Amino acid sequence: TDLVLRSGRTLKSAKVRTFLTAMAIGVGGFTLVLTLAAGNGVRDYTTKLISSNFDPAELIVGRDKEVSNNGSPGSTPQEFDETVGTLQGGGGQNSFQVKRVTSQDIEELRAVPGIEQVRENFQISVRYITRDDQERFTGATQVYNSAQKPEIKSGKLPESEGMAKGTILLPDVYLDLLGFKDAEDAIGKSVAVTVQQPFSLESVQALLKSQDPTKITESSAEALKPKVQSFDYKITAVTKKSATSLSFGVPPLLIGAEDARDLYDFTEKGTSDYEKFLFVFARVAGGEDDTKLQVVRSDLESRGYFVQSSKDIQKTITQFVNILQIMVGVLGLITLIASVFGVVNTQYISVLERTREIGLMKALGMSRRNISMLFILEAMWIGFIGGIVGIAGGMLLGFSINPWITRKLDLGAGNSLLQFNAVQIVILLFALMFVAAMAGFLPARKASRLDPVEALRTE
Repeated sequence: TDLVLRSGRTLKSAKVRTFLTAMAIGVGGFTLVLTLAAGNGVRDYTTKLISSNFDPAELIVGRDKEVSNNGSPGSTPQEFDETVGTLQGGGGQNSFQVKRVTSQDIEELRAVPGIEQVRENFQISVRYITRDDQERFTGATQVYNSAQKPEIKSGKLPESEGMAKGTILLPDVYLDLLGFKDAEDAIGKSVAVTVQQPFSLESVQALLKSQDPTKITESSAEALKPKVQSFDYKITAVTKKSATSLSFGVPPLLIGAEDARDLYDFTEKGTSDYEKFLFVFARVAGGEDDTKLQVVRSDLESRGYFVQSSKDIQKTITQFVNILQIMVGVLGLITLIASVFGVVNTQYISVLERTREIGLMKALGMSRRNISMLFILEAMWIGFIGGIVGIAGGMLLGFSINPWITRKLDLGAGNSLLQFNAVQIVILLFALMFVAAMAGFLPARKASRLDPVEALRTE
């Protein structure tokens, strides 16, 4: 206790020098506390993002390794078969081929022990969306699943077993466009989703066979145009874009699996892509238990499937966060390393200035260990002061700009980019004190080895 108080009084007698030395450590503490807070916030947001969009009991299952690839896409051409499809990217300058899941694969998956449901990943191209006496607007549809948690403006979400056939969840961005007064006005009303069949060579061949090509009329040629059909759906709820939604741009209209199958059959039947999916969703019975999920996953992988879980997706996202956090953290560590030299310099100057004092303390019986500890405690005081100032400054800035960041990034209510953890802050403070103590070790060693007689002779 006496050493702690004495070291504090010594630093108090050189306030400016102590404060300036501590500030170097404070800058490192400031950077590190904000880095830790940002990492906490992004991880928390990622957890909410995954839990709001993916069922933890489901596995994403595909026939191509790209399904479970967390790095850059493969660049090696695949051996051709009828299930391989090409995806374009990078402005059409890049492409990669993916082996797709077929209807036979889906039947096999449904027979796998432990799997209770398999959902196809329908990719449906919508021509336009409208209602009676209203203009037509572009849009997209997506199959609703119980794992999704869209925010509701009016109405209510479907029960856990899924959406009833002929119903739809309408995003609020369509309310004014389709002539609804408000969200409540839309409930119970209908909208029409219009889709188009692809152009078919079979229809051309059938027409040429049915009549003389030289006598094809305009009306008969009209039959070659792709068929268009509208499907009517009753609005059961109006959704608004959630801060934890994975949809980009215009939110999709959410429909049930049966309705999605009808649209898919109309738009894709007869094409080479029919009943071929990039991946499907396989729900494991009791899959919330990670042990059961891993058992089924191992079984699927042994059958040649490639699998991803919601945890894998979350890990991929947080991997980027970790890299950025390390990069910023390194800057803070560089500042701390620079501050070490400042502490060493300050303590060496202190030893030189207090040579007679050290000699007197030794002459009065103070041990070498206590003298060494005295200077190490002074260094720890410097680390403590710098840590408190840096951490307090970081927290003050964080709490001040959190609302602004939340609005700018549209994170939504209840989400913050900077989240401070009390345990991390305490550990960081002790770490800064430890770094300062290590920096004070060499000056303390020098002070403890001074000869008392020679020290007392010093002017």
